Amino acid sequence: MARILVIDDDNEVREMICTLLARQGHEVTQAADGQAGIHSYRNHPVDLIITDLFMPVKEGLETIVDLRREFPNLRIIAISGGNREGMGNYLRAAELCGASRIFHKPFKNTELLEAVEELLSAD
Repeated sequence: MARILVIDDDNEVREMICTLLARQGHEVTQAADGQAGIHSYRNHPVDLIITDLFMPVKEGLETIVDLRREFPNLRIIAISGGNREGMGNYLRAAELCGASRIFHKPFKNTELLEAVEELLSAD
C-alpha cells in the first residue's frame, strides 16, 4: 500500500487518522506541526500528506505552500475544525494553495478513505 504522513497538533485526531489508515494497510507516519511534517517529508518522502490547518509552529496553509513549492506533484489533503465561522474560507484557501482535497472536522471516515484511495490511484 501507500506511505502517508499525517500532520496534526491534536494527538487524538492524529492517532485516529493514523489508525484508520493503518487498518487499510497503509504505512503511516506522523508529525505534530507543519515544520516537523516538512522535515519528516524531506527525510522520508511519502505518497500523500494529510494536514490540519490550525497548528502551532507552522500552520497548515504555510505548510501546504512550502511543500507545493518544493514538491509540486505532492498529493495533499487539508483538514480543519478550528475557527468554524470562517472555516470555508480557510479550506478554500488551502485548495488555492494546492490541497488536492479538503475536509471539515468532523468528517466521515469513509469520505476520507475514499479521497485517499482516489488520490493514490491518480497518476
